[in-house]
Amino acid sequence: MTLALNKQKLDNLADEIWKSAQRLRGKFKAYEYQNVILPIIVIRRLECVLIKWREDRAAEVLAKRPKLTPKELAKLVKGLETSGAPFSNKTDWTLRRVYEEDHTLLEENFRAYINGFSKNVDDVIEHFNYRATIGQMVKNNRLAPILNQYKELELGPDNLSPLEMGYIYEELLRRFSEQSGEEAGDHFTPREVIRLMVELLDIPLPDRHLSIYDPACGTGGMLSVAKEHLLDRAATQKEKDNVEKYVTVHGHELSPTNYAVCQADLLIKNDKQAKVHYGNSLIPHEPHSREPGDHFSESKFRFDFMLSNPPFGVTWGGKDGYEAEARKLRTTRYRAGMPRVNDGALLFLQTMLAKMKEPAKGESRMAIIFNGSPLSNGDCGSGESEIRRWILENDWLDAIVMLPDQLFYNTGIFTYIWLLRNNKPASHKGRVMLIDARKQFEKEPKSFGSKRNRITDTHRTWIEERYRDGWKKGFSDDQVKIFRREDFAYHKVSVVFWQFDENDQPAIITEPYEKTFTAATLKKEQEFYASDLTFSVRLKNDGIEKTEILKITAKDDVIKKFKALMEDRPEVVEVAWTHRHYVKDDEYIPHGENIEEFLKREIAKPIIRWQDSPQLGYEILPNKYFYRYEPPTPAKELLAEFWKLEKEAEKLLEGLAR
Repeated sequence: MTLALNKQKLDNLADEIWKSAQRLRGKFKAYEYQNVILPIIVIRRLECVLIKWREDRAAEVLAKRPKLTPKELAKLVKGLETSGAPFSNKTDWTLRRVYEEDHTLLEENFRAYINGFSKNVDDVIEHFNYRATIGQMVKNNRLAPILNQYKELELGPDNLSPLEMGYIYEELLRRFSEQSGEEAGDHFTPREVIRLMVELLDIPLPDRHLSIYDPACGTGGMLSVAKEHLLDRAATQKEKDNVEKYVTVHGHELSPTNYAVCQADLLIKNDKQAKVHYGNSLIPHEPHSREPGDHFSESKFRFDFMLSNPPFGVTWGGKDGYEAEARKLRTTRYRAGMPRVNDGALLFLQTMLAKMKEPAKGESRMAIIFNGSPLSNGDCGSGESEIRRWILENDWLDAIVMLPDQLFYNTGIFTYIWLLRNNKPASHKGRVMLIDARKQFEKEPKSFGSKRNRITDTHRTWIEERYRDGWKKGFSDDQVKIFRREDFAYHKVSVVFWQFDENDQPAIITEPYEKTFTAATLKKEQEFYASDLTFSVRLKNDGIEKTEILKITAKDDVIKKFKALMEDRPEVVEVAWTHRHYVKDDEYIPHGENIEEFLKREIAKPIIRWQDSPQLGYEILPNKYFYRYEPPTPAKELLAEFWKLEKEAEKLLEGLAR
């Protein structure tokens, strides 16, 4: 699969289109630019496809019936278009013709053209909400300039491949998002990262039905690259035909704009096997819900390969979220646990895992991009930890690839590709590979937002070889480590120990009692310390203060003693108490360690009691596993560098003085 893009050509085209967006300044707000520009680009690209289709059909018809008049030919081709083309327009309008007609009828003619498209294109236009935007363009006197700029722009597939057009779309989306302060990462993933994910999945050339799914497909980049990769690998026409015949791509997208771009791209490719739905893949699809949900319910749909880059840190709870709808799947899809409401990344992963095929019916494999939070966020017993426990104890996690930072358009953070499968080869079973690919990059010649680094073919090959050779040879080194799945497990142990005093003896302390002085709280203190307690209680009754000493032994009835003390219902002025200096703490102990020996070694204080949590916690800490100690620069070298800089500064100052 070739990714050889003419970046100069594409950047020049993106710049030209961007200039038209900047001309909207003052008439439209920054966040509205894409509402004007993206739809007209899509319409013009569709138009280019239609014009080429009409020319080809006209040539075919004339070859058989050369005596047809131009009018007869046009009528015949229009009939073929509306009855047999992948999409059509029943009018004779084009952007050029609309612009060149009477400008007093510009809006009327343009709307007639828009309304003439077939239903599948109308679905795209509706999700752009373009008819409302046309009214704004007319009001702000921008319809004519926009039509003039795009009426002859060569955007057809003969001039721009789907891959190149995807680059244009996504570069513009990045700029629009940057201009309006939105998250560009919600829209797309760098193509070199998608290619890496596709090749790590090792999707075979098909000889049977093969399905690919993305629950957050954006403009469809991952699905497109996956299929293009298979077509590029196909060496014979039969293999190419098999890809077209057997491979189906499926996706969901929640952004109407991204969905519209994706659907337009599929129409242009005439990919009849593709099924992409507008909706939220994390919630059930219900006809009367306030938003469409998952059209690929796991009760009906299972997929061979899945890949995704879900938005980082997506909030799914609160009044603006969809928590109530998502929790309807709590006992089924999300039975392992639900993450915190301000980070739904693991909901996407569970959605994909729910759609795995049963191993007896064929293995499912998936690749998903995360930031660092799903690796370790959440304490033992939390939703995140329970989800990790469920994944690891089912032995689905195969590998994690640590990617370089500054690889994405909207964030400079480090990211990770998780590779999962539900029918591991024998050599993978019970184990997980981690690959440190943070150094596998080169600098972008020109920064794109936060994207300053890129993965080249050389780096991608390095990662793929480490993944395959690492399993084949079963080795670990500075870049590849293979762990048992139990290595990520830990015990969370609640421990109470007796603190020592300055003489290194078990401490007894007297301190103010700052909790509410009631029988219930005293009962809790008695249960915690299980030893003698002494309370000095200053009471006031009828203006007279007195101090009472309340001694509680391990066998005393606290309720009875408290009632006797408070019989006259005095006002409690101040309480102090004397007790053993017990400390309660949580210890996180690697699975496989002897808990008692660990506590004895690490705490080195008299242990009063300890209790393990009901389940193991799980976390994955790649930075810890690949940490390499680098000694600090010796003071002598730092001092020499300082004096060197000092002399350079002096020379600069001398030059300024002259």
